[in-house]
Amino acid sequence: MKHLFSTALAFVMASFAGLAQCDADHVVEASSFMYAPSMLTIEQGESVAFVNLGGTHDVNGDVDSQTGMSFGNPEAFYLGAVSGAPEGECIGTYTFNVPGTYNYDCSIGNHAAQGMVASIVVNPAPMTTTVVDVIAGSPDHVLLATAVGAAGLADALSADGPFTVFAPTDAAITAVVEALEITPEELLASEDLGAILQYHVVAGQALSTDLSDGQMIETLLGPDVTVTITMDGVFINDAQVTVADLTADNGVVHVIDAVLLPPAPPTTTVVDVIVSSPDHELLEAAVGAAGLVDALSAEGPFTVFAPTDAAVTALVEALEITAEELLALENLGDILKYHVVAGEAMSTDLSDGQMIATLLGPDVTVTINEEGVFINNAQVTVADIEADNGVVHVIDAVLLPPAPSTNTILDVIQNSPEHMLLAAAVDAAGLAGALSGEDTLTVFAPTDAAITALVEALEITPADLLALETLGDILKYHVVAGLAMSTDLSDGQMIATLLGPDVTVTINEEGVFINDAQVTVADIMADNGVVHVIDAVLLPPTDNVEEAKASVQLMPNPATDVVRIGGLQGNANVVIRDLTGRVVLNNNNAGQLFNISHLGAGTYVVSVTQEGITATTKLVVR
Repeated sequence: MKHLFSTALAFVMASFAGLAQCDADHVVEASSFMYAPSMLTIEQGESVAFVNLGGTHDVNGDVDSQTGMSFGNPEAFYLGAVSGAPEGECIGTYTFNVPGTYNYDCSIGNHAAQGMVASIVVNPAPMTTTVVDVIAGSPDHVLLATAVGAAGLADALSADGPFTVFAPTDAAITAVVEALEITPEELLASEDLGAILQYHVVAGQALSTDLSDGQMIETLLGPDVTVTITMDGVFINDAQVTVADLTADNGVVHVIDAVLLPPAPPTTTVVDVIVSSPDHELLEAAVGAAGLVDALSAEGPFTVFAPTDAAVTALVEALEITAEELLALENLGDILKYHVVAGEAMSTDLSDGQMIATLLGPDVTVTINEEGVFINNAQVTVADIEADNGVVHVIDAVLLPPAPSTNTILDVIQNSPEHMLLAAAVDAAGLAGALSGEDTLTVFAPTDAAITALVEALEITPADLLALETLGDILKYHVVAGLAMSTDLSDGQMIATLLGPDVTVTINEEGVFINDAQVTVADIMADNGVVHVIDAVLLPPTDNVEEAKASVQLMPNPATDVVRIGGLQGNANVVIRDLTGRVVLNNNNAGQLFNISHLGAGTYVVSVTQEGITATTKLVVR
C-alpha cells in the first residue's frame, strides 16, 4: 500500500512539473480530436499554453495537414507531439507578438480531418502614452525631449513606472544655458546631464492633489526636492509649477518654469580623511596649528603621507619636548609640507628608488623591498585611502625635512680657489662664526696673490702672517656692516669698517677702488651679505710713532711716468715689487723722484727702509 502511494505521488508531482512549464496567459486543451476552445481571442504579446488531456497530439501552425498548403499565418509556429494524460500534459507554450489570425491543426494521423482544427485571433496591443510621449508631444519641451534622448533615459522613462516628471520648458533650459555661459550643445554633451534630468524625476505617481507644503520627495538621483505651496502657487524647490497633472499611462508630468539643479555632492578631502581617523588626532591638530586646513581642502590633488599619533608621540619624546611645544614650532608648516606631494600618487604609481618633490621643495625617496613600501625611513602601513582631492597613505614615522643648504660669506670664501689664504686667515683670527652668522656684512676679499705679495713685501712667511696679533684687526678692516652692493658705492665715499677706521671708495675710468685695491669681481651674493674680490690687502692706519716715521707718501698715486716718494730721510732704500714678488726697482740712497715709465700698468708694492724701519705701501701704475 505504501509503495502504491509513493508511486502515485511521484506521478502527480511529475505531472505538476510538466504543467508548470506550461504557464501562460491563456490555455487551450487538446483531446478527443478537438482543441478547446477552438476559437480564442487574445492581445498582442500574450502567450497560450497547449495542454494534452489524452491521446497523442501536436500543435501545427505551419502547413495545413489536409491541403498541404501553408496556413498563411502572420508567423508560422509548431509544438511537437506529446502523449496526453487525464490530469494534463503540457505540449508547450507560444507567445503571439504579431497581430492577426492564426489557424492551426493536429498533424497526427487523420486528426485534422476529424475536426481537430482551431484558430487564434491576436488583436493589436492598445496604444500607450508614456511620460516620454507627453514630453515629446509638447512644443514647449523640444530641448527637454532632446536632453532625455542624449542622456539615454528614453527607454527607462518609457517603462511601466510609474514616474512623476517635473518638466522644465525650453525657455527655462535656455535661461540656465545663458546663465552658465554655455551652448545648448555643450549642455547636451555634459557629463552631468543624466544626473540633472534624474533630479527632475520621482518614482511613483504624484498628482497635484498628492502634494503638500513642506513635503520632501526623493528623486531618482537621490537628493530630495522640496514642495512649497503658497498663495502664489506650487513650487518645486524654486521652480513654479505652471501646468499640472499631464497624465500618462506610466505616470504624470508637471510643467515647471525653471531647471532644478541638484545640490553639489558632499566632498571628502584629505583633511576629512585625517579628521575622521582615530589614529591621526595629533596630525589633525598640527594641520590646524600650521594653518594648512584650507590649502589641503582645495582642489589639489594632493598625496599625503600621514604619520600616526604613535609616530608623532615618538618624535616628541625623542626631541624631549611636549606635544604643545611641537604645535608651537615655527617650522611646523615646513615639516607638514614635507609630508605632502602635489598630484595623486597611488601605491601603484610608486617605484623603488623614486624621488618625489614635496610641497616644501626637497624630495622624499621611495624604497620598495620585501618588507614593504618606505617613504624615506617611514613604512607605509595603510595605502590608498582615497579622497575627492587626492589620496592618503598612513606611515609609521614622522618625515623630517633636510636642513636647508646655506651659502654664507664664509662659504663663498671657503669655496673659492683664489681665497685659500684668506680662508685660513679667517679661521686663524676666529672670525668664521661672524662671517657665517645672521648679521648682514660686506666683505672686500683679497686674493691669494694679493696676500702673497704682502707677505713677500713684509719679508715674512704666510705662517708669520697667520700668527700676527693684529691679524683680526687687519681682517676686520676688510669688513663693512650692512649690504653694500656695487651699485651702492660712489666716488669719494667713506665707509666705516668693523675695525672702526673708514675705507675710501674711488671710482674712475680704471674701475672701482677700495683705498688702493681694485675691485676685480663684484657682487658675489651670500645668504648673509655680499663679497667683492680685491687685488690687494687693505692695511689699516696705525698710530705707532716709529711706523709713522717710516711711512711714506706716494704722489701721485695712481701714477703714470714719475712718482714722488715723500717722507724720505737720510739713507733710504726703495724697493718696488710686482704682485708676484718680483723686484722691478731697487735703489739705495734714492732721491724723492722715481722714473716708473718702464713699469706696466698694474699694482705694485713699494717698500721703503730707513733707520732700520721698513714701511710698505701700494703703488698703482696706469
